[in-house]
Amino acid sequence: MSIYSQAKDVIVSLTKSALDKAFPGFPEYDFSVEVPKDSSFGDFSTNAAMMGARVLRKAPAVIADAVSEDFGSHRWIESVSVVGGFINFKMSRAFYADVVSSVLSEKENFGRSSFGKGKRYLVEFVSANPTGPMHIGNARGGALGDSLASVLDFAGFKVDREFYVNDAGNQIEKFGLSLDLRYQQLYRSGVEMPEDSYHGEDIIEHAKNFAEKYGDVYLDKPENERRTALVKYALPINVRNLEKDLEGYRIKYDRWYFESDLHKSGAVKKIIDLLKSGGHTYEQDGALWFRATDFGCDKDFVLVRSNSIPTYIVPDIAYHYDKLVTRGYDKAINVLGADHHGYIARMKAALKAIDIDPDKLDIVLMQMVNLIRDGQVVKASKRSGKAITLVTLLDEIPIDAARFFFNLREPDSHFDFDLDLAVSRNNQNPVYYVQYAHARICSILEMLQKEGIDINSPFDAVLCEKPEVELVKKLAVFPEEIIRSAIDYDVSRMTKYSVELASVFHSFYNDCRVKCEDTGKMYARIALVRAVKQTLENVLGLLKVTAPEKM
Repeated sequence: MSIYSQAKDVIVSLTKSALDKAFPGFPEYDFSVEVPKDSSFGDFSTNAAMMGARVLRKAPAVIADAVSEDFGSHRWIESVSVVGGFINFKMSRAFYADVVSSVLSEKENFGRSSFGKGKRYLVEFVSANPTGPMHIGNARGGALGDSLASVLDFAGFKVDREFYVNDAGNQIEKFGLSLDLRYQQLYRSGVEMPEDSYHGEDIIEHAKNFAEKYGDVYLDKPENERRTALVKYALPINVRNLEKDLEGYRIKYDRWYFESDLHKSGAVKKIIDLLKSGGHTYEQDGALWFRATDFGCDKDFVLVRSNSIPTYIVPDIAYHYDKLVTRGYDKAINVLGADHHGYIARMKAALKAIDIDPDKLDIVLMQMVNLIRDGQVVKASKRSGKAITLVTLLDEIPIDAARFFFNLREPDSHFDFDLDLAVSRNNQNPVYYVQYAHARICSILEMLQKEGIDINSPFDAVLCEKPEVELVKKLAVFPEEIIRSAIDYDVSRMTKYSVELASVFHSFYNDCRVKCEDTGKMYARIALVRAVKQTLENVLGLLKVTAPEKM
């Protein structure tokens, strides 16, 4: 348990004891302990008096005064005060020292908790169409999903990362058609590409490479055989490229799950049979429909077309059945684009129909990204002149900036990604600002060591000046920020926290000399900056952003 949580527990326990003394036999009720928005009120505050007004049938001010008068003592609590019915607590030097000590003793595990212990979560993200390169939406989804998995892991959940490969269905048929036509164009004139086929340079390259390997052997083969051979050749290459590009983006999946396996194993047919046997389907115009309106959807939808081919949602249902039933995950989290909003209700309705708790599926909807250069929205890469993909984006900006910037806003917020800002080396660039704080600390510690000062020397509880206290308080809330980020699926809390911590550190450094004549104070401040260094490394590590020692 973090020292922050321990402090809250101490306050809750002493508050209940004070209530028991002031109001013997009172019926217990819930109240909270939080950090007040206005730090002048104190370090912690409880609404116990406000929440107890109805239970105790007394004014909040009366309850608060009684609690403050009977409040017990603890080495972490320096004073208790009442403001407007809220009971506020100022923490002692011992508490501030213990916060710093806990960071330095826990090191890379500072902030880690057992909040999610025993729960298995599967985070599926990116899952880009394997028929082409990844776009900017995939870049945001990759940074978000990967960092979210890290946050959940730090919060105590058992987390796996998964990429779902859509290697079956309409997009693969279109992929085969496009490859086939490009292959034929190498040998025949007059072969045209339909408007809705794939026109990318990658399709042309695949066709040429296939022809170099097999020549015109497949030219007069049956269409289905030719297209199957082309897909079998090109699709694995695309999947390997996706994996390579994502690893270059610092993303490593625990599993790549192929949609085709669901068809081969009979899992897709099983879902259709389950829905049929449950009485949740009907036939109309030769197609099989799901009674989605029975489960709150605004309209029913087709499961199997009149040509006997299942629609895309059936293997998706089978995939989620595999996640939540076959593999037994407690929660399936999908990071999807905002255009999937209608998909959520349909999928949850289908899960409910086959007796799976729909609340076991959580969808993180992600809004679109605008790339901005010179104040204007851009669509093309500066270097290649072609549409910006994940790969071309990383040719233009550092990976650190990409992963940090894509997590600057809540997932459901539209985001303008400033390409000029991302490569700038000044304090306006948030990732530079945070990394500079870390490098600055490394420089401070290196300088002290060169002067023969032992930076690992023990310290006494002398952290009491306002800049010191504000910095300690910002360290103390880090474990709670991790938990809130995990609960809300909001990684932007991590980027915001890192910027705030860097800001409070810079203010501290401007106001307080680390090396000073008072050795007790000096060693306490050295320990404090080491604790900040460790915490910056921990939060940047969750984002998979480097913490440089020099800049």
